[in-house]
Amino acid sequence: MVSEDEQQLHVMFLPYMAPGHMMPMVDIARLFAVNGVKSTIIVTAFNALRFKHIIDRDIRSGRRIALEILHFPYAEAGLPEGCENLSSTPTPEMSIKLFHAINLLQPRIEKLFREERPNCIVSDYLFPWTVKLSTELGIPRLAFSGSGFFNLCVAHNIELYKPHENIQSETETFTIPGLPDQVKITRSQLPDIVKTKTAFSAMFEVLKEAERKSFGVLMNSFYDLEPAYVDHHRKHTGIKTWNLGPVSLFNVDKEDKAARGDTISVSKHSCLSWLDSRKPDSVLYICFGSLTRFSKAQVTEIASALDASGHPFIWVVGKVIDANNNDEKKQEYWLPDYFEDSITKNDEGLIIRGWAPQVLLLEHPAIGGFLTHCGWNSILEGVSAGVPMVTWPIFAEQFYNEKLLTQVLNIGVPVGNETWKIWATQDSPLTDRNKIKNAVSAVMGGEDVAVEMRKRVNHLSKLAKKAVEEGGSSSNDLTTLIKDIRMYKETCEVENVR
Repeated sequence: MVSEDEQQLHVMFLPYMAPGHMMPMVDIARLFAVNGVKSTIIVTAFNALRFKHIIDRDIRSGRRIALEILHFPYAEAGLPEGCENLSSTPTPEMSIKLFHAINLLQPRIEKLFREERPNCIVSDYLFPWTVKLSTELGIPRLAFSGSGFFNLCVAHNIELYKPHENIQSETETFTIPGLPDQVKITRSQLPDIVKTKTAFSAMFEVLKEAERKSFGVLMNSFYDLEPAYVDHHRKHTGIKTWNLGPVSLFNVDKEDKAARGDTISVSKHSCLSWLDSRKPDSVLYICFGSLTRFSKAQVTEIASALDASGHPFIWVVGKVIDANNNDEKKQEYWLPDYFEDSITKNDEGLIIRGWAPQVLLLEHPAIGGFLTHCGWNSILEGVSAGVPMVTWPIFAEQFYNEKLLTQVLNIGVPVGNETWKIWATQDSPLTDRNKIKNAVSAVMGGEDVAVEMRKRVNHLSKLAKKAVEEGGSSSNDLTTLIKDIRMYKETCEVENVR
């Protein structure tokens, strides 16, 4: 007789060591566990601290979910103890050392997979070597894509049609061919790897090949957010995908929302209490993700724009890199001397240093706008909360994401940053305070455009919540996915018997 343990599926999750990659994959692992799948998340010690208490609560509630904790080779890579995540690397040089350290983990992770022999591997797309391993073990490999379908379609069509090659000026606007909507962009907003061969070119070719060889791709999106692009991607790439998002909505309990991702530097109660004293839709929330680092000059422009806008705000402040200052402690969390004292005295705003409970804050009725770097997680969290956005992309696929918000969904207004950069720690050309203030005013004001944006994003918020409910599109995709993994397992067992 087959035991219950043998009948239960076991899926192992391998997230990449950056907050924007780890958070959604942890949510997905928890979703699998809620649906009766034994879930194991492979993680290193300091990264485990970011969400161990949430996993412990799941275990106490009877879910079969566990952390497999590995020692991180920081010493071998020349990193300080505890530096196990991209959010802890303030310079490109340290980031490269971290990439090397992550690569050093591969033999130990492979050994773990061989010993555990799960029924499926879910790995971040940045671990392409898991495809070969899954083939060796006779199990499916699912790649986790941390972006949406719109981004994948834009990237695919730019690669296919190469419209930028006919453009002479970096600032000339051109239309990307073959998309369901007219999407415009400039050469200066394209990733370097699109315009020329770089040190990362070969790596991205490997990633794309691994994606094509995988069983499929898990997407943190929902059908009604970008239906034309879901259909376009599936039709033109032939890659199997499942929509599971927005996975942040799995965090229903306030404690889970507050603790998601890391430890906050201020009391969630003080944040919520401050918001409770504000009028609905009156507060601007500002956060540029966990990796972006601005210069002191740029921070000053942001501070001046907020001061002039007249809107109360919550600003999540990250580290500032000062090339002339080698003391990292003096580089962190810098603000103009007058600014914090002034806003505290006049009760105009709230400063949060480091990590913030973003999901919890965005859903508060007082939040009326979100100044964002256009990371995919932030976009989904903003949409889920029904908050229109001021867009300020920096690097990665963020400029593509911006076009979805501003040109397709029409729920965002750009500040006007035109220059993509390879590292989130590098300076961009200065975006002046007037541009920032004007974009904030367009979103936070009571004009017809702002009112229409708010209506549209509130409608999308309702669709997002519906998608993850029982019978919703994302909920159904998860059910189908688990059935697909089980069918793969049973088919292999039959073939092995033969």
